[in-house]
Amino acid sequence: MPAPGDAPVLHLTGPVLVDAETVRPEAWVIGGRITFERPMHSGTPVRVDGWVLPGLVDVHCHIGLDSGGATDRDLAVKQATVDRDAGTLLIRDAGSPLDTAFVHDRDDLPRLIRSARFIARPKRYLRHYAREIAPDELPGVAEDEARKGDGWIKLIADWIDREVGDLTPLWSPQDLAAAMARVHAAGARATAHTFSTEAIGPLLDAGIDCLEHGTGMTDAHIAVAAERGIPVVPTLLQVDNFAGFADQGEARFPAYAARMRRMHARRYDHVRDLHDAGVPLLVGTDAGGTLGHGLLPREAAEMARAIPASAVVAAATWDARAFLGADTLTEGASADLVVYERDPREDIGELARPRAVVLRGRRVA
Repeated sequence: MPAPGDAPVLHLTGPVLVDAETVRPEAWVIGGRITFERPMHSGTPVRVDGWVLPGLVDVHCHIGLDSGGATDRDLAVKQATVDRDAGTLLIRDAGSPLDTAFVHDRDDLPRLIRSARFIARPKRYLRHYAREIAPDELPGVAEDEARKGDGWIKLIADWIDREVGDLTPLWSPQDLAAAMARVHAAGARATAHTFSTEAIGPLLDAGIDCLEHGTGMTDAHIAVAAERGIPVVPTLLQVDNFAGFADQGEARFPAYAARMRRMHARRYDHVRDLHDAGVPLLVGTDAGGTLGHGLLPREAAEMARAIPASAVVAAATWDARAFLGADTLTEGASADLVVYERDPREDIGELARPRAVVLRGRRVA
């Protein structure tokens, strides 16, 4: 693929939404980077009209994973390309059995922040997905995965226990605390899959950095997350599957089925409670496994059924980028952006209709 410096100069006629507070009337893309200074000797720029936002961020996405486990590289590239064409230009991978570090060398694919491999216990998660270990191995394995990834690890904190017939935690509070200490000492952060109520308290006590799903959080848990600024990724498209999970488990696991239906029924209220309490919310599709890619606009639309569209757009752009330590559309930043005909903060449906997707300064979709 040509280098960003070979890309044409773009004139973004704007408005350009740098962040929630900063709107610039126009901008240019030169050598793959954003500038707000009109170029003097760059020929005739290619005009791109519309509302300009930083590239969307999917903070819960699985590149290199499908329902059977690891994919090959070709399918992983197709997954990332589908996400890119929908406007997702930064992905925090939330666990994959495939080593996707090769994505870093592909200028045509979204930027990727890897969590390396899921960590779970044997027979306590989906087959072929996770690195399955004994509980006392958790601190050492968490540190090891932290060194393999891009500053993140992913724990499976709860799953159905078939002997109990309901969701139960996978790890003791002591092992979680030891694991978090090792991960943080390695300069990494940890996120955790959690559906249940029982797993949340030990995760918060251990110093977890982010929560995926979080459907079992109580008011007390929400207050702690708000006070500490711990983000929650609601994954509403995945939670919408809870009713189906309940139907599948009803005969053998009635307590589990009842719990899943309760969490499904209050999914929008739950997101609203998190938002109203001041918990940082981020947008994640849970693509890979059983959900397809390119779904971030749909996930955002689901969140906008519970909270203002402006808050969802922030969660999918500058808020997520700030949390992950990535640039927005500041002077000199990489030109990773999406252009829309209208302001998505006024109509969240606009996210599904990008007029242009620009990655590293080159129009890719």
